[in-house]
Amino acid sequence: MNRKFSKLCSIYVVLILVLIFLVACSSPPESTSPFPVQLTDQLGKTVKLERIPQRIISLAPSNTEILFALGLADKVVGVTEYCDYPEAAKDKPKIGGYSTIDIEKVTEARPDIIVATSIHEAETIPMLEKLGLTVVVLNPKTIEEVLEAITLIGNCTGKSQEASQLVAEMSGRFQAVVEKTKNLPPSERPRVFYVVRNDPLYTAGSGTLINELIELAGGTNIFQGISGYPSVSLEAVIQANPQVIIAGSSMGSAESALGFLLTGDRLKNVDARVNNRLYEIDTNIVSRPGPRLTEGLSQLAKMIQPEIFGSIK
Repeated sequence: MNRKFSKLCSIYVVLILVLIFLVACSSPPESTSPFPVQLTDQLGKTVKLERIPQRIISLAPSNTEILFALGLADKVVGVTEYCDYPEAAKDKPKIGGYSTIDIEKVTEARPDIIVATSIHEAETIPMLEKLGLTVVVLNPKTIEEVLEAITLIGNCTGKSQEASQLVAEMSGRFQAVVEKTKNLPPSERPRVFYVVRNDPLYTAGSGTLINELIELAGGTNIFQGISGYPSVSLEAVIQANPQVIIAGSSMGSAESALGFLLTGDRLKNVDARVNNRLYEIDTNIVSRPGPRLTEGLSQLAKMIQPEIFGSIK
């Protein structure tokens, strides 16, 4: 565990240095940005853009957050029904759900570029490209890839400088936490159980942003040996005896999940319950691959390592 975490920290240190260099050598503002450009998106697809996009559609909440963070709100002409942050995103025209895109509404919006995700790869993207529309795909699975996605969108939209600045700011916030947790021995890393959903019981395992954030915040995910978002048994949770339990609050069953943690008889002898270390967090800030991951890490650090970062308020 120490070797793995040390390697992860080393990657972050190198990334910080590279990003500082990129900011120092960042591209000029939008008015003088070199177009046309040819880029490779996160599915390895080549994308050519003749000019700076003036009309942008987002097919995912995380993409929308990145676009707004880069100052592109006025160019966003369509978002999904689930794009709820920032507040202004709620007022944008809706083009369907996350996986149920209304192609007709997309075409009516006359987008110069559509920012999709890997979930759209099989059906939606081929349909859009067949109509001659330009699609850029973001597919970040790690924090490093989230930063790469932000840079990619900056390059696609003439916002390279803004993207470099945002990436540098986020990297600095990540590193500020890592510097305080990287040398913690396993004995000082609390066992953490993250509840994605209560009924049935789902958690976050390896290969997820939540798992990565738990590690960076100074904890040990009790289900790090399982990948993705698996269903787990209550018996397995009790056997692992988590010292910290965190429930996500935006997956449709947040209140029942927290109530289950607080009142369920079978969990009454688990360390987290005995020591009143049960917390609730907005799932979006720890699972959406966007700018708010820094806020998610900050909150997790306070929940997992209050002696170092202060108690959560």
